[in-house]
Amino acid sequence: MTQIQLTNTATRRKEVFQPLDVGDVRMYLCGPTVYDRAHLGNARPVIMFDVLFRLLRYKYGPQNVTYVRNYTDIDDKIIARATEQARPIETLTAETIGWYEDDMITGLGTLPPTHSPRATDYVPQMVAMIEDLIAKGHAYAAQGHVLFKVRSYPDYGQLSGRALDDMIAGARVEVAPYKEDPLDFVLWKPSNEGEPGWTSPWGRGRPGWHIECSAMARDLLGESFDIHGGGLDLQFPHHENEIAQSKCACTGDFAQVWLHNEMLQVEGKKMSKSLGNFFTVRDLLDQGIPGDVIRFVLLSTHYSKPMDWTEKRVEEARKRLTRWYRLTENVDAAEKPAGEVYAALAHDLNTSLALAEMDKLAAANSTAKLKNSMQLIGLPEAEDVTWHQANQYGMVSISATGTQTVDDPHLKSLLNKWQMLRNDQSYEDADALKDQMEATGLRLSSLGSGPHAEKLPNFDPIKLADIT
Repeated sequence: MTQIQLTNTATRRKEVFQPLDVGDVRMYLCGPTVYDRAHLGNARPVIMFDVLFRLLRYKYGPQNVTYVRNYTDIDDKIIARATEQARPIETLTAETIGWYEDDMITGLGTLPPTHSPRATDYVPQMVAMIEDLIAKGHAYAAQGHVLFKVRSYPDYGQLSGRALDDMIAGARVEVAPYKEDPLDFVLWKPSNEGEPGWTSPWGRGRPGWHIECSAMARDLLGESFDIHGGGLDLQFPHHENEIAQSKCACTGDFAQVWLHNEMLQVEGKKMSKSLGNFFTVRDLLDQGIPGDVIRFVLLSTHYSKPMDWTEKRVEEARKRLTRWYRLTENVDAAEKPAGEVYAALAHDLNTSLALAEMDKLAAANSTAKLKNSMQLIGLPEAEDVTWHQANQYGMVSISATGTQTVDDPHLKSLLNKWQMLRNDQSYEDADALKDQMEATGLRLSSLGSGPHAEKLPNFDPIKLADIT
């Protein structure tokens, strides 16, 4: 079986993945801070690590792989949102975790991690780690805070490639009077009255963000484990700080391999609320974009490259999935995925190449291997895909006034186009489009409420997908 290779951010090179223990492969992904819906960019590392989880389970056995993805359920943003909404923090975080799992697991079809720890359940472990750092001279208490001494760890900055002196001028370095050095970061902070807090040797307070992941990873995966990852935006300062405090507090090496995915854009622009191109995973699902289509689009670009979400990519994903589902419906999956697909994934999670190899399987009518390969990257079986089944059977209609019951967005678009051509009295073009559509197995008619399409037994969605 082809060896798995991964690009290690810490060494800046592609390396053969060699688990510390092949019978206990362990990885950690930084999860969400739970105060709001997850946006599309949040889904990229989740999908990426889901494919890696599946690949590792396939190679080493499901029982031999442990995957941890945490929830940060105590944070200043959470406190601010709960105050704004006049709700208990526990109610807000529980609701948001429910949303997250509904979107990521149910909506996008990702496997649940082995462990999904909440930071608030691991505060004693965080306090113990902070005490250990103080005892070893790597941290100090000041005005109810505890801070990590960055300069006590000589290798600080290696993950992100930053020099210490350059960081001092950085916008993300917080200057505070209780710091011995501007670079030092918070491990523990005091809680004001009305804010959540825990008893500690330094007074009532709460942990800093960075110590949370270090303590949870250590407790669940040990002092040395295989893979740690997240979005590129977490590389500094979060992951840099995790490494420093974990290596100073523990005798192990912490994570062996660091994986970071690049950021996501929308139609070539950074996703932002000010540009009006910001949307959550739930927004897309509610708009009728199925979770498997979202997954397909995100996998169509290598995780190390910037991802551009476009309407064109969404439609292309629908077309390719329609073909694959039609080919694999009611087909028994092969025992193993195609070797070319596995090899593509083993080569630094090259999902875009894996999809291309699966197109070749479809062209060659290798349906059994195609079905197994689809399962390896987390795509559902055709028989379980609601939108595919809806496109295969039944009747679809759309009214001229906009009231619609259409399951297939592409068909909806074509029906709209046909209606517009008729409204513009472009009858020759309208008839040509009608002939194209009817050749796919549709029966078109114009009712009082607008155009109507009846899908006949010989309906071929692949031919329909080729009509523009």
